[in-house]
Amino acid sequence: MRCPGNQTNNMKYYLIAGEASGDLHGSNLIKGLKSEDPQADIRFWGGGMMEAAGGTKVHDYKETAVMGLTDVLLNLGRIGRNLRECKADIIAWHPDVVILIDYPGFNMKIARFCHENSIRVFYYIAPKTWASRENRNRKLKAWIDKLFIIFPFEIPYFESRHIPFIYKGNPLIDAVDNHQYTRPAEGRYIAILAGSRKGEIARTMPKAMQMADILHSLPEYADYRFIVAGAPARSIEDYNSHIAGRNYVEVTFGRTYDILKFANAALINSGTASLEAALIGTPQVVCWSTSFITAVLAKYLLRVMDHVKYISLGNLILDKLAFRELIQYDFTSGEAAAEIRRLIEDLPYRERMLTDYREIRQNLGGTGASRSVAKAMIQCLEEA
Repeated sequence: MRCPGNQTNNMKYYLIAGEASGDLHGSNLIKGLKSEDPQADIRFWGGGMMEAAGGTKVHDYKETAVMGLTDVLLNLGRIGRNLRECKADIIAWHPDVVILIDYPGFNMKIARFCHENSIRVFYYIAPKTWASRENRNRKLKAWIDKLFIIFPFEIPYFESRHIPFIYKGNPLIDAVDNHQYTRPAEGRYIAILAGSRKGEIARTMPKAMQMADILHSLPEYADYRFIVAGAPARSIEDYNSHIAGRNYVEVTFGRTYDILKFANAALINSGTASLEAALIGTPQVVCWSTSFITAVLAKYLLRVMDHVKYISLGNLILDKLAFRELIQYDFTSGEAAAEIRRLIEDLPYRERMLTDYREIRQNLGGTGASRSVAKAMIQCLEEA
């Protein structure tokens, strides 16, 4: 890997994020870049958080986000158009560096394009080649000028693959700690985070609502409410058909951290949200389900990558089950309801989980990761 080129005044940074978590990390990276380089000229594909942090938005990530083989096949035309638009915009703007943020299905194609056109590329939040698609490591070596990782368990993995990287901690700690928390609802409630994509929501919400029905029918849970954290890229129409007829369920947008902070427990679709819940301190059970084809492929890939024991980042960081994972056929409304009850009623079980959460936080390092990464990126450009 290399960092070619020479620094000039008014450096031009082109960022690409393709989902909600990337929008969050991208917004903090933009703030870090502006702190370290006040003259930074920033252009990006992302969302509202990146837009609020500054720069020129070219494309909103909600128009690009797809997940799983089935979703990709259904959206091939749109993905192709987005790739062509992105490539043309990069060439026209001629940035000093393109910074790819996670979202490898799209961003690896952009990485190759940039490499072939002698445009330097940084990859922030490395593709999870330790979980699947290990063949991407060869492409990372060939196409990426500098890799920036955010999990401590990635250090020995990329070292063993001889892929140079920079690790400056995890930016979620800053995002969680800097949030100004306010209670989203009175009384006791259970949080439901069903994912950020339409497919995830469509697969998770029916079982989550059945879980809510089970718990609501119990006298000791009759006064609990269920608050669904609406995903940033979605609208109420994505949830209405699922919550219909349930006056004890509500959907709230734009307050995910608040919802997690004050919840008695949470059911969370696997992803960044489960790590956010751990850092915030919310007892949780993780669920994950996908289409049959994607599930078969995932099972095969995880069997090949036999060092991957868990699907949740918090469990991977500790290398043990800090919280349960209900995967595919294990994710039933009955199992979810039973685990939520245990999280609330079994105090020693709950306390062990919170103790593990403290260890997860400690393993991720301290604060200031986003600014440290921005400083490292600028230093790399200066040294080229």
